[in-house]
Amino acid sequence: MKQMFPALKILLIMTVITGIIYPLLVTGISQLFFPFQATGSILTVQGQPVGSALIGQKFSDPRYFQPRPSAVDYNPMPSGGSNLGPISAVLKDLIAARRADLVRSCGGLVTDIPKDLLFASGSGLDPHISPEAALYQIGRISNARHLSDSDRLTLRNLVIGRVEKRSFNILGEPRINVLLLNLAVDSTFGESKP
Repeated sequence: MKQMFPALKILLIMTVITGIIYPLLVTGISQLFFPFQATGSILTVQGQPVGSALIGQKFSDPRYFQPRPSAVDYNPMPSGGSNLGPISAVLKDLIAARRADLVRSCGGLVTDIPKDLLFASGSGLDPHISPEAALYQIGRISNARHLSDSDRLTLRNLVIGRVEKRSFNILGEPRINVLLLNLAVDSTFGESKP
């Protein structure tokens, strides 16, 4: 019984420190130094939220650039991959189906399908695709939006202009944020109606 009261006192103190003070301190510091990221990096158009710049979301409309496939259907709550290994028959069938869909939707371009359009990311929420993946989709988007040849060139330049470089010029690969690119497409060509 002698040890119970000091143990309860330490439990209460540690609960206050780690459960209240520390989270409030971290939240306050992040709000002060990184307010956009601390509030979820939510992008708005005409005052309406359209999505987070840091979390991938589904774009199935052929008039928009599509992100990497997601094993969790872009749901941020159970974030994760499929855990399918390289010898998995299920993974092989998924890749074959994705390849067929891409070839069909992109006008029969069979060669050089970018890997990030075939394979899901580890989190299932990657907001970026490679510049090659974006360039691969230009034909489909141009056809779906009925773009002229000059507009197609404008779309290509829009993609190239949206490429984010490697972090600190050494980490990661060049990439394009799909949501930001799609917002730029709507801004440039207008929200095309089906």
